[in-house]
Amino acid sequence: MRRMRLLAGIFALVLTAAAMVGTTDYIKAQENQRDIAEKVLRFHVRANSDTDADQSLKLKVRDEVGVLLSEKLRDVSGLEECKKVVAANMKEIVSAAERVIEGEGYDYPVEAYIAKVDFPDKTYGMYTFPAGSYEALELVIGSGIGHNWWCVMYPNMCFAGSGYEVIEEDAKESLERALEPDEYKSLMENKNYKIRFKYLKFLNKYFE
Repeated sequence: MRRMRLLAGIFALVLTAAAMVGTTDYIKAQENQRDIAEKVLRFHVRANSDTDADQSLKLKVRDEVGVLLSEKLRDVSGLEECKKVVAANMKEIVSAAERVIEGEGYDYPVEAYIAKVDFPDKTYGMYTFPAGSYEALELVIGSGIGHNWWCVMYPNMCFAGSGYEVIEEDAKESLERALEPDEYKSLMENKNYKIRFKYLKFLNKYFE
C-alpha cells in the first residue's frame, strides 16, 4: 500500500511537471496569435444563408468588393493607413455590394464595418494563421448566418491578380516585413496548438 501511494505521488508529480512543460508551447502560441493579430487586418464576408444561391451571391459580392479594394489599397504601406483607407471608403464598399445583390435579383441589406472577429485556423498557401480574435473588415449580407469567407487584407493576401488566396512574392515580402521573425516563422509551422508531450506521449490522453 505504501509503495502504491509512493508511485501515485510520483505519477502526480510527473504529470504536473509534464503539464507545465507541455503548456509552454501552447501559451507561446497564444501570445504569438495576439501579437500577429495586432499587425494584420482581415476581410470577412458573411453570407445570408447556406443555400447554394446565397453562397454563390456571397462570392460575387466578394469579387466586386475585392476589385474595389485592390485599387484603393494598391499603394498602402502600413496597417493604420490600410484601416484609414477602408474606413474612408465604407459607403463605397456597401454600395458595391448592394449593386451586386440588386443585380442578382435580391434585396438583402448590407452592413460593413471594422470589428474584432473570432477566426478559426486558416491556411493561405504556406501560411497558417492561428485561431483567435483579429480585427477585420466585416461585410454582412442579409441575416449573415451562412458560411463565411475570409482572407488577410493587410498585408495583402486577398487580391492577387484576379484570384484569391494565391500568395504572390510581394505579399510574402510584405508579410515578412510586418511581423517579427518568430511570428513569421510560426505561420509556416502549421501547428495544432493542443497540449502535446513529445517524450511522455502516454500523458497526451489526459489533455484531449
